[in-house]
Amino acid sequence: MSEINGLEDVGRFSAGGYSFYTEKDAALAENEKRKVEYLEARLDYSRPDSILRIYNKTIEERIFRSPVGHFFLKNLQNFLLQQPAIDKSQIADIPQYVSYDGEFREQSKTAPKRQATVVKKKEEPKKSNALTVSVVINLVLAAAVIAMFVITLKSDQPNILNYEKAITNRYASWEQELTEREKAVRVKERELNMQSGQ
Repeated sequence: MSEINGLEDVGRFSAGGYSFYTEKDAALAENEKRKVEYLEARLDYSRPDSILRIYNKTIEERIFRSPVGHFFLKNLQNFLLQQPAIDKSQIADIPQYVSYDGEFREQSKTAPKRQATVVKKKEEPKKSNALTVSVVINLVLAAAVIAMFVITLKSDQPNILNYEKAITNRYASWEQELTEREKAVRVKERELNMQSGQ
């Protein structure tokens, strides 16, 4: 790798005269380079008002996000600022979609080490969230099982937990009914015997 102003050139992918850290960023810049070439071939610089509409529309729709696209937008912005017929307040600022407040990609680390650090940081909250979800689901399931046992124990219908009691109660009630019927039959027999004996 080469040295640039004392800094290690850690970009591995090149596009439009810029060095990028990822192949995806380089592909984005290459795509934007083709868009710039297409627009440049069709722009009519004799009509600043149409240039202003195109400039503002590309910013509004976030057409350009890489340095290649931003360089093109900066050239359009400079052209528009020099036009006396254009109201300067209508010229939008070029938005930056990245943060520049940190150090230069943690210069001391190589890209794979940085990526591993980012992956570890992202996995930790997932583990914590997964644990929380698991505990909540287990508590809900435990409450459901307890509720089923309570319902089963209080139920009048025979089930695996109270079948002996239910069957004993049923036979006891049958036995009581039979005893009462036998008494009623004996009472009737006595009455009939008394009437026939008179």
